Amino acid sequence: MFAVYATEPSPDDPLAALAAGDRPEPEVPAGFVAVTVKAASLNMHDLWTLRGVGIKADRFPMTLGCDGAGVLADGTEVVLHSVISDPDWYGDETLDPKRTLLTERLQGTFAETVVVPARNVLPKPAGLSFSEAACMGTAWLTAYRMLFVKSGLRPGQTVLVQGASGGVSTALITLAHAAGLRVWVTGRTEEKRALAKRLGAHQVFESNARLPERVDGVFETVGKATWEHSMRSLKPGGVIVVSGSTSGPDPSADLQRLFFLQLRVIGATMGTRDELGDLLSFCDLKGIRPLIGAELPLERAREGFELMLAGDTAGKIVFTR
Repeated sequence: MFAVYATEPSPDDPLAALAAGDRPEPEVPAGFVAVTVKAASLNMHDLWTLRGVGIKADRFPMTLGCDGAGVLADGTEVVLHSVISDPDWYGDETLDPKRTLLTERLQGTFAETVVVPARNVLPKPAGLSFSEAACMGTAWLTAYRMLFVKSGLRPGQTVLVQGASGGVSTALITLAHAAGLRVWVTGRTEEKRALAKRLGAHQVFESNARLPERVDGVFETVGKATWEHSMRSLKPGGVIVVSGSTSGPDPSADLQRLFFLQLRVIGATMGTRDELGDLLSFCDLKGIRPLIGAELPLERAREGFELMLAGDTAGKIVFTR
């Protein structure tokens, strides 16, 4: 079958390890299902896999792709949940010490067929296209968990989204607006700030700009480059929800501000199968659709990787079959 895969870890030049071509047809163990992939979306995790982050060297070659949507053998249209928990684990899959993501142990979705545990497929809402549904499993699920599960924020409160154009950020803007929060967004360029406005941001600002007033919550995926601004933007008792650190993982903690203003810092990683089901229902009910910045046939996957590596993204990059 045709697939896009990583041949080996390549820390300094990730695209040097990117390959496309024939791979063996997958076997389907007991308790697993085969999904004919119709669409799959690109994530930063795929670049990390090419660099060899989070995957052992003996796992290569590894078919890339955490997210996807497709069809079961009986014609059922499904969305994939990419968090793979231990079969004996009960409860929140993201807390399972043995959890993995697709592309860490199991082959990923950038292929004609992907094989996953049966519990990792959910029905696709009829109102979502395959390309739209393929965006939901990582970036949108992460945003949903940050906002609705972890933050404790309420409609009417003000939130700041650091960064305007990535997959998680665009999902946060859209979901928070739909949920009735006042949404402020920072962006490095006028183009990115204009995008945030189109998605529903009430006000936009340059990166690290002084805000008109402090906010109830900050959604942080950038890390070192924005951390000080995030801390100083919070009201006393406010919350920062963190799901990434793309500019570096070592911000100054500013502990004095943290304890004196009784701020909360909460981590969020991905989301559960049930949360993905709720996200799909919410989007279906509200008519919410993910922003797709580029849609390419899987055979042109390298172009999508080049866009992501260059930072030329506005929403999700999707590969179709």
